[in-house]
Amino acid sequence: MRTRRASTNGSRVVAVIVVVWLLIGLAAAAQRNYFSGSGANCARVGTTLVTVVAGPLNYIGANPKIDCSAPQPSR
Repeated sequence: MRTRRASTNGSRVVAVIVVVWLLIGLAAAAQRNYFSGSGANCARVGTTLVTVVAGPLNYIGANPKIDCSAPQPSR
């Protein structure tokens, strides 16, 4: 029974760390005004998502950017 309880506590700790990580990433994206405006394109959405996932790394210098360039359809 002790291993099951330890496993549950470990899972909770990991879950709390992940939630805090993502909240810090949301704060970084909000500070960079990524949620304002209505121009949702591939690059903007991608950059916002990567910033949120990067979390605290944003505050030590990470500035993730996504460039979405799809090939043009042939005629």
